[in-house]
Amino acid sequence: MNSPSVYFADPYSSWQRGLNENTNGLLRQYWPKLADFKKVSQEEVSTVIAQLNNRPIKTRGYETPAKLMAEHMAL
Repeated sequence: MNSPSVYFADPYSSWQRGLNENTNGLLRQYWPKLADFKKVSQEEVSTVIAQLNNRPIKTRGYETPAKLMAEHMAL
C-alpha cells in the first residue's frame, strides 16, 4: 500500500495551496471570515456540503464532484 504524500506549505504563502484557497473561497460564499461556527447547525453544514458536492466543476467537464465520486466508487 502506498503512503499518502504530506505537503507542508510556507506560512503566508497561499499560492502554494491553491486547492485549499479555492475551497476557502467557496466556503466564504456561505459564511463570512469571522463566522461563529458555534452558531452553525450540523444541518446547515450538511446542506452546504451537498450544494458544493453538486456544483459543476469546469476542469472536470462540468461534472459534479458527487457524480465523479459515484463513478469512481463503481469501478
